[in-house]
Amino acid sequence: MIFAHRRAGALSLAAILLATTAPALAQVQIVQPGAPGAAPRVLSEDEATRLARNDVTQADYAFMQNMIVHHRQALDMAELVDGRTNNETVIAAAGRIKASQEDEMRFMREWLARYGQPEAMAGMGHMDHAGMVGMATPEEMAALRAARGINFDRMFFELMSAHHKGALTMVDELLGQNGTAADPQMYEFTSEVRNDQQAEIDRMNVALGELSADPRAGLAAGYLDAGQAISGLRHVAFLPKPAGFFDPANPAGGRVRLPAEEPATTPDAESAEATGEGAVHAGHAAMGHAMPAVASTATVENTPSPAPGDAREAAAVAAAEPEEPEEAPAPRFAQRGGPLSFANTDMAFSGDLMVAGNYHGFNTYRLGDDGVPALIGSVVCPGGQGDVSIVGDILIMSVESNSGRVDCGLQGVSEDVSPERFRGLRVFDISDVTRPVQVGQVQTCRGSHTHSVVDANDERILVYNSGTAGVREGDELPGCVGGIPGDTRTALFSIDVIEIPLANPALSRIVSSPRVFADDQGNIAGLWQGGDHGEGTQSTSQTNQCHDITVFPSRQLAAGACSGNGIIFDISDPYNPRRLDAVTDDGFAYWHSATFNNDGTMVLFTDEWGGGGRPRCQASDPREWGADAFYEIVDNRLVRRGTYKLPGPQSDMENCVAHNGSIIPVPGRNIFVQAWYQGGISVIDFTDPNNPFEIAYFDRGPVDADQLALGGYWSAYWYNGRIYGTEIARGIDVFALEPSEFLSAEEIAAAEAADMGTTFNPQTQLPVTWSAETIRAVEASRRGG
Repeated sequence: MIFAHRRAGALSLAAILLATTAPALAQVQIVQPGAPGAAPRVLSEDEATRLARNDVTQADYAFMQNMIVHHRQALDMAELVDGRTNNETVIAAAGRIKASQEDEMRFMREWLARYGQPEAMAGMGHMDHAGMVGMATPEEMAALRAARGINFDRMFFELMSAHHKGALTMVDELLGQNGTAADPQMYEFTSEVRNDQQAEIDRMNVALGELSADPRAGLAAGYLDAGQAISGLRHVAFLPKPAGFFDPANPAGGRVRLPAEEPATTPDAESAEATGEGAVHAGHAAMGHAMPAVASTATVENTPSPAPGDAREAAAVAAAEPEEPEEAPAPRFAQRGGPLSFANTDMAFSGDLMVAGNYHGFNTYRLGDDGVPALIGSVVCPGGQGDVSIVGDILIMSVESNSGRVDCGLQGVSEDVSPERFRGLRVFDISDVTRPVQVGQVQTCRGSHTHSVVDANDERILVYNSGTAGVREGDELPGCVGGIPGDTRTALFSIDVIEIPLANPALSRIVSSPRVFADDQGNIAGLWQGGDHGEGTQSTSQTNQCHDITVFPSRQLAAGACSGNGIIFDISDPYNPRRLDAVTDDGFAYWHSATFNNDGTMVLFTDEWGGGGRPRCQASDPREWGADAFYEIVDNRLVRRGTYKLPGPQSDMENCVAHNGSIIPVPGRNIFVQAWYQGGISVIDFTDPNNPFEIAYFDRGPVDADQLALGGYWSAYWYNGRIYGTEIARGIDVFALEPSEFLSAEEIAAAEAADMGTTFNPQTQLPVTWSAETIRAVEASRRGG
């Protein structure tokens, strides 16, 4: 009773308040101020309430209106299939697209109508949307209408893949705005669009690969027995990883495969099994596999029950039909991916010595007959990256991981701050290459991702260090300051110049940290700030470090691939590099590596779109992204020329993007060998930098058929007549060039006879030379003599 009394009192109070305030509220106008100088607009109560809604925004309306137009073009493309191809895969794709897009357009119209919104934005005709992300241009649509057969098939999948990717971008842009898609139905719709369109893109990538005549398309998967394709090369040797540098329980290094789940038994499944009916379908449901949807507008409610005679006839037909085979369960994997603990990385050479870096340490080899390496030593010293350089009896190694230890220990470092942690440059004495001794260390604020030997003499080695990881705590390494706005002590936006005294490498130290990314006024963060370059361009990383700096001492130049910029430096004073020019590229996501041609007049930059762990060489991927770009040096300025990307389509189980490579020294030509991770290696002629083309390649199928396991070539380098490739998951490959329509026997002989000096370090480039006799032989062969 007390509760009832209080409730009644409360209602009375509310009634009193309403009665006393209603007349006053009725006399107050609700206004909406306009732009400065404009008169206010009087709003009704309903209009005012509608403006205050937070479940639907103007961006939501615009998304739906734009997506209707976007879908309409997909339907237009699908309608063109009839009469232009008999490819069943294309016809099936067009059918799926028609069904899904029409259904989604119906939903979008009804949704807009529910909120009183028109189907199209005022003043926007169909052609006004031609620049919408993913939309084919009028010229592309005209070309598709004119195409027939396989040309139509290829163009249809390419345009439709780009179109679907555009829809995904539109969804991402919508969800990136505050307050959008709060309406539950709309949020569910955007999720369906994302899932359906991505699934269709995946199907079309497979179909495009099947259309390709390139032998690299569709190679069989396998760890050591994958399918192979080769052209213009001879596969000289393959060396698997040595003991101690792979996990015997998981040698490929991917996610661990789990045993298949046992089908769950339910009462319904038990009864179906007992009667022999529905056993296959019950098994699918138990394993979590959705059965294909039946294309029908009928529902359970409006489907009439069969008459007894019809039921008997249906049972007889079912008994006569063969039972469909049970699908194998989808493979199951551990949620966490395999670590990079044993990944092969970069290489260095000195005389007949080859050192192959690894996240776990490094391995040393002697090069024998035909350039085949023989393992002579293994050094376990974990720390990540493991890029190496050799100067005389000194080996330098980059270490970046938080688990790296001062003592090369295997136990890692668990504490946030620890005196045992090592991140920076290790220095080894390799006078006895089978038992290297760590003789120096340089701790750095961002570790060492890569390094470049700039100069060396009898007294010291000078190295540029590129750290790309997060800045360490100042409590662990004094002087380290992270991204604190306005703090000019930051370890970002600089490189380290490190001096290694040969008399006592233990005294190795950072001698300066030049701010090479400052602008002309000295502002520290003076170059690319991160973000895209406009509609349909790459989102490029901020320039606060260099990934690679390749030095060309004989020309006193260096080229830096510096995350958001390509840069050239004057290194005439190697302690104080001076920036000459910096460029951006709207096709680059991450400037990864730089290589000069043999005379230092041109730079090849690579873009590591996706960070090296993504399948970025699929048939529908942009041809300008994750590629090589060629820049000519004109009056100390970088001038953009052409672009090259691996032409052989790769699958979604192969991480693939441009990575590390080197010049192949053929007189009078610019030829480069490029590693593409699981895209294999390719040999490129960029003598005309506006029109580079492929002259040789080697590729294997994926490491694993069922998961994207990290693998492929980290680096591919030419050294004394052979190409050496460090394969991340499998080991080391050796190749020789073979004569072809693109390369003569005399040119190959000249490359093999080139004088490269006694050492090859990845980021130190020396011009090669040839004997006069070798050059005369090449010239004669080109004249047909």
